[in-house]
This record gives sequence, C-alpha cells and structure tokens, in this order.
Amino acid sequence: QVHLVESGGGLVQSGGSLRLSCLASGSINSINDMGWFRQAPGKERELVARITWGGHTNYADSVKGRFTNSGDNVQLMVFLQMNSLKPEDTAVYYCSADVRTSTWVQLNIWGQGTQGTVSS
Repeated sequence: QVHLVESGGGLVQSGGSLRLSCLASGSINSINDMGWFRQAPGKERELVARITWGGHTNYADSVKGRFTNSGDNVQLMVFLQMNSLKPEDTAVYYCSADVRTSTWVQLNIWGQGTQGTVSS
C-alpha cells in the first residue's frame, strides 16, 4: 500500500504564513510528481501547485508569488510554503501524487487533507 500524510495546517491571520508538508510512504518505486490541491466550502477542488521529480513546478495564478512548492526526492516529501495568506486561501488542502509502486502499478493517490484557515 501507498499512503500520503499531510501536516502543517492551522489558523493564521491575513498576511501570515503556513507551511504544509506531505510524506509519501509504502511500496513506492518512483514518483512522477507531487503537489497540492485545495477545496473551499461550496467550491470545486482546484490545483494549487505541482512539482515534477525533474524539478518543474507549476502554480495556480491565484498563488503565484506567494506560495512555493518544493520537494525532497530522498525523503519522498513535498512542502508548500504559503506566505501573504488571504482569507480566500481558506480551504482544505490535499496532497496528491502520481507514483509507480514496487509492483510497477501507476497510481494517483491522495492524502486525507489538512485545514488551512485565514482570518481577516
């Protein structure tokens, strides 16, 4: 089995920062890419940022210049540094990864989500 576990959510005031972490574990042979989605109440889940294991990162326009997505391909972790947070960034943040397992099965897996709340 393969799992993603997020941590680092919480409550912060507008203009503040949060740092999310996501750890991949289990029978993983390789990771193609990892990243973050978010879902605010009453809205659809949206891509926030994604990084390939070759180092290419893409961001949603709404977070460019404020959020930084980085990865550790030894620890199998991805991090989302969120600065200059706004109330509209309030959402449940989900880690997602495209992995190849030790039995060479391609999977898209998701974490359980972590709440990030920005007060005005």
